[in-house]
Amino acid sequence: MRKLLNTLYVTTPEAYLARDGENVVVKVNSKIKFRVPVHNLEGIIGFGFSGASPALIQLCCERGIGITFLSPYGKFLGRVIGKLNGNVLLRRTQYRWADQQDTALRLSKRFLLAKLMNSKKVLHRALRDHPDAVDRDLLEKTISYFAKVSKKIELLDNLDSIRGIEGEAASNYFQCMNELILHQKEDFRLINRNRRPPLDRINALLSFLYSILAHDVTSALESTGLDPQVGYLHKDRPGRASLSLDLMEEFRAYLVDRLTLNLINRKQVSPKGFQVMENGAVIMDENTRKEVLTAWQKRKQEEITHPFLEEKIPLGLIPYVQSVLLSRHMRGDLDDYPPFFWR
Repeated sequence: MRKLLNTLYVTTPEAYLARDGENVVVKVNSKIKFRVPVHNLEGIIGFGFSGASPALIQLCCERGIGITFLSPYGKFLGRVIGKLNGNVLLRRTQYRWADQQDTALRLSKRFLLAKLMNSKKVLHRALRDHPDAVDRDLLEKTISYFAKVSKKIELLDNLDSIRGIEGEAASNYFQCMNELILHQKEDFRLINRNRRPPLDRINALLSFLYSILAHDVTSALESTGLDPQVGYLHKDRPGRASLSLDLMEEFRAYLVDRLTLNLINRKQVSPKGFQVMENGAVIMDENTRKEVLTAWQKRKQEEITHPFLEEKIPLGLIPYVQSVLLSRHMRGDLDDYPPFFWR
């Protein structure tokens, strides 16, 4: 079991990262504003910051600490990582399976089924906890749709059908998002899901947190020796971490969507904390980003009983546990891959 360490988030645009011995230091206008021992980190994520020194990059590469560069509104720009970890035989199996239609189809069904069931659980919770504040007919109809489609997945015999259902399910799910907003409804409304760039406050929150989740999932896969670029549900594309996106489908609703709704409904974020750029993109200001990141870190520390292991783990370890289970399946230690289902 991998120990849950911290991720350093750099949100100040003028920040520059440097090395001081075995420490990572953050400088603003040549003055040190923050210092952290490198052994306390497992990843660094920067939002539009000035850069990092070659000495720091070397240190992070030696220690297996990924440095992820994102735009101010969370768009992935690039990632620096050292030597690849893991057994070459594991990766050979991963690549071979990606070319096997039956295996790719089976794993894609596992990822999609978990996404459907966890999304349905979010809607079911809202219907149960706030029956008089939501559109019952819409939520019940969508829940019924998820239940019906979930039963059909095993009958599908090609990846295009799987991907079609994934897109259709996502569209149905996000049509319910406004019903899950109980407070600040006038200021936080989702017209449709958009991401490059996000065009409203909810999309800004979702895109931002999905980018953070993608970083964590990619780090988890790399730590177990898997290649984040080669997936099954998502097609290969230059620069796309397809396996990271596959695995993320299991966690989006549980880890990101629920947190987004809580931030809005508990008024932890304010509409004033969002800026509209000239191109229509909506981004969070620095204070709002810090509030969201703090909430994300706190959420990762919460504990659940893992449905397959039946052991208590912090939420932040879920991507690592699922990566280990996937790698064990590829090695032949597990007959099938057990996806993450939120109980």
